[in-house]
Amino acid sequence: MTSPRRLVDLLGSAEFARAFTIAVLSAVFASFAIERMTSQVTLATIIAVLCAVGAAILWVRREELSLLRLAPSSLLAFLAWALVSLVWTTDKSDTVFGWLALFGFAFLAITVGHIRDTLQTVRALGDTLRVLLVLSLGMEILSGVLLDMPFGFLGIQGNLAVGGPVQGLFGSRNMLGFIAVLALITFVIEWRSQSVTAPIAIPSVALAALLAFLSSSPTVIVLAAAVGIVTVALTIVRHTPTERRSLVQWVLGILVALALTAAFALRHPIIALLDAGSDFSIRATLWNTMLDFVSLKPITGWGWFGPWARGEYPFTYINFLLDDHHQSGLNAYFDVMLQLGWAGLVLFLALGGAATVRSWLVASVRRSVVYAWTPLMLVTLAVDSMFESFTLDGAGWFLLVLCALRAGQSRSWRENIDAAHTGAIPTLRPEH
Repeated sequence: MTSPRRLVDLLGSAEFARAFTIAVLSAVFASFAIERMTSQVTLATIIAVLCAVGAAILWVRREELSLLRLAPSSLLAFLAWALVSLVWTTDKSDTVFGWLALFGFAFLAITVGHIRDTLQTVRALGDTLRVLLVLSLGMEILSGVLLDMPFGFLGIQGNLAVGGPVQGLFGSRNMLGFIAVLALITFVIEWRSQSVTAPIAIPSVALAALLAFLSSSPTVIVLAAAVGIVTVALTIVRHTPTERRSLVQWVLGILVALALTAAFALRHPIIALLDAGSDFSIRATLWNTMLDFVSLKPITGWGWFGPWARGEYPFTYINFLLDDHHQSGLNAYFDVMLQLGWAGLVLFLALGGAATVRSWLVASVRRSVVYAWTPLMLVTLAVDSMFESFTLDGAGWFLLVLCALRAGQSRSWRENIDAAHTGAIPTLRPEH
């Protein structure tokens, strides 16, 4: 067998697909640690190499793919609008680099979404997060207990001995709390789907819960409450007879709307209960200042940058006005509105909203618990986006694209078009 043939067989094999997925997830979720221990150039090189390998895999598997269903149309529209912002951005080079980062992580998510099914993705993510959380706890023990000194190059403050907050390998307590909640969802789905045994699942859940607690992040409580409520609602829908399912869906929708209204009306007591008054006050001041700049360019925004570029207007001026050093808008929706205007916000909401509805409908009718992973992850991303901008960069953006692709593979108008061309009856794709 010739070497090119062997290479093609390797790229198309299931073993290589699993190895590639693990490599991608490790690079994406450990991106902060990689950048701090090496450099931004090294991280960019790793992502670029993985994208090149991903492109080769998709090319080898091209007969299995449909160009029409390669990526969600809402994702393509959002990426296109971010690229078009080159026309009016205040710094074209920063916008190019910011867009390339956006595209790179999205391309990796698209590749993983096409070469692994939901269960395989959950297993790979579970394995990756287990390792990263163990390493995070190990570094915190080393810094806060054994050596009693901070690891500044990793952002670890060494507060474990006093009960936290801890940051792990993720740079901040809020990011660690966010990752811990994602890990909890993934570990429980693994356990319920019998993908891992109890001796692995129980310590994994305990580890994620411990780090979520030690992070002392106020957003963890909000995320946990949201995920718990959604889990109960989805369980009710899944166990409702088919003829009454639509009615139950509408009732739950009305209850959610009423709950959101009540939460907004009681926001001050809730903030006081969570002891997050200072954090929320900082965010509220930042958001009000951002809205002042949004009003100057309401439709187009100031151009796409992703994380706030150092020395670039209007980010530096916002930080100057607030006498602070924010690296994001601490709210994905406001951040998109500042950088891409109302047009960008509509596209971003369409991307997340369509994916959430589709995945919810699929999880409502499919018996396997693994289908609940996608809507639970999307709800976590949506709620966290109200307090952080993690969904616009790195692991958060990767997961949003992956979940949007996964949802679109089962319920999409393009599925009907493909079926019309092939003469097949569109059905939900089976999981292996």
